[in-house]
Formats: sequence, C-alpha cells, structure tokens
Amino acid sequence: MKVLITGFEPFNKENINPSWEAVRILPDEIDGHSVVKLQLPTVFSKSSKLLIENIKTHNPDIVISVGEAGNRTDITIERVAINIDDAKIEDNEGNKPIDKPIVENGNGAYFSTLPIKDIVENIKKAIIPASVSNTAGTYVCNHIMYSTLHYIKENKLNIKSGFIHVPYLPIQVLDKKNTASMEQTTTSKALEIAIKTTLNSF
Repeated sequence: MKVLITGFEPFNKENINPSWEAVRILPDEIDGHSVVKLQLPTVFSKSSKLLIENIKTHNPDIVISVGEAGNRTDITIERVAINIDDAKIEDNEGNKPIDKPIVENGNGAYFSTLPIKDIVENIKKAIIPASVSNTAGTYVCNHIMYSTLHYIKENKLNIKSGFIHVPYLPIQVLDKKNTASMEQTTTSKALEIAIKTTLNSF
C-alpha cells in the first residue's frame, strides 16, 4: 500500500511549522509500505488543489494531513471537518475568507475515515499524550481535511483519510509563557504510529 502524508509550511510570522518538521523525517517506508511526504502551502484553495493533484499522481491508499495547533498540549486526531472557511488571520497569500463554504451546496461535514480511537490508544501506549479532537477549526487545516474527504467521496475512492494536529516545537515557545510543546522526534514517532495503525485497519 501507499501512504501520502502532508505537513504545512510556516505561517503567522513563524519560521518553522512542527507539522512539516515531523513529517519530513518520517521513513520513506513503513512496514514495507511506501510513504510519500508532501509540504503544503498554508493557503486555502492552493493547498487543496496541490493535495488533490498528488492524490491523482500517487494513487495512495491512505491520506493523512498534519497541521500545527499551538494551543494544544498533545497529538490530537481530528474527528470531523466542517464546510466552512472562517479565518481569524490571513493565510500566506493574504486570503481571509469569512463564513465562506468550502464547497457550495456541499455536505455540512465529513467524518475522518481513519481509526481515530485506535490511533489515540496506540500513541498513548508509546507514552505520548494524544486525544480525539472534535474540531479542526475553520482555518486551512479544516479546509484541507474537508476538501480531501469531499474529493474522495465524490470520486468514490477507496482511500482512508483524516487530519492530525500537533503542538508547537520547543524552539517556538521560548518566548511564549505557559505554552506546551513537543519534540520533533516525538511528534514524528506519533505520526508513524498513526500510519501503522491505519495500515493495520485494512
């Protein structure tokens, strides 16, 4: 099987994004299965367009997107994406959609097709904090999760897909008081566990 996993470029005046830093050091093969790593722009429509192009190119069995959630303390596996873009800050090309549907007349929401509870349990077994999250927000992370699941459903593809949020890296919180962080290698290990768990769910 083949796994396509994505992280985002830095945004909001940060010089680094923990999602891509964790993704990029993943092995190219896990349990004999190919792992394709892709960095996405933190730009609403451009990110989903690039990911869909790569789904067409690589024909993966699993698509996992990863993003930064600096206010969170653990690895959070998202349950659901909603059909709305509602940005509090601009994306990296100055877009700031407010209350805009991602897909006009599209489903109100899509649920992750990853084994989210099993992923959380297995990450915790590795002594890494993890939980299920019931909101992917309304920024580019939610946009990419919704767009991917919508594309998979509309094209009747046999692909398991979902989204994972990760905390800041330690270097990002040096000047942020009382803010959680997680080491790059720990986050990457959690993502590898998520991949293995999903592979084993087929």
